[in-house]
Amino acid sequence: MAEPTKKEIVREMFDDISPRYDFLNHFLSLGIDRSWRKKLVRILATYNPPRVLDVATGTGDLAISIAALKPQKIVGIDISEKMLGIGRLKLVEKGLDQLITLRRADAEKIPFSDNAFEAITVAFGVRNYENLVLGLQEMRRVLRPGGVILILEFSHPASFPMKQFYGIYSRFVIPVMGRIISGNSKAYTYLPESVAAFPSGDDFLKILENTGLKNTKQLRLSMGIASIYIAEK
Repeated sequence: MAEPTKKEIVREMFDDISPRYDFLNHFLSLGIDRSWRKKLVRILATYNPPRVLDVATGTGDLAISIAALKPQKIVGIDISEKMLGIGRLKLVEKGLDQLITLRRADAEKIPFSDNAFEAITVAFGVRNYENLVLGLQEMRRVLRPGGVILILEFSHPASFPMKQFYGIYSRFVIPVMGRIISGNSKAYTYLPESVAAFPSGDDFLKILENTGLKNTKQLRLSMGIASIYIAEK
């Protein structure tokens, strides 16, 4: 029997933790993740994009935040149908189900034509790609020339004392609390492992540039715990 792929493992994991995902996101980040998303939306506002694609949208938190910009259309895609199901309920509750569409789709095989969107966003999703370069190439393909990609992702704090604090918090506190609250023993061990393995900072900027994107920048947040990466086509 073949070993499951990373994509299959990630989909099953997020399906499993979906009922507690939103709570754990805010709880384990001490609520700071909300301010990170707000920062991304403020940057996106300067581009005033009419059509936005939110990749790895999960339960739609970032897509819902982007709705405040009143674009013509927001589409969120994700491989976890259970995460999307929770997101659709949130859209109905907030009256956003006409503006935002959530659909199951693979970030490495985005089901839209070339140049379909003026902006693409991803929050805490690119490190879960099975093939990072392919996922970035797909985002570039469906992005209109002159459009922007904004990627919010955990990074690696380099300075004392945040480096030491975050190391302890991510290795010990997140796995234990995540397991207790979600009931999944693997998901919140996977999180710090995936962050540690992700090529953040200049390494990721170089990957973006090699994908054919330009004007790449990194904006560090909360002393380097997370970063917003900006790239244009």
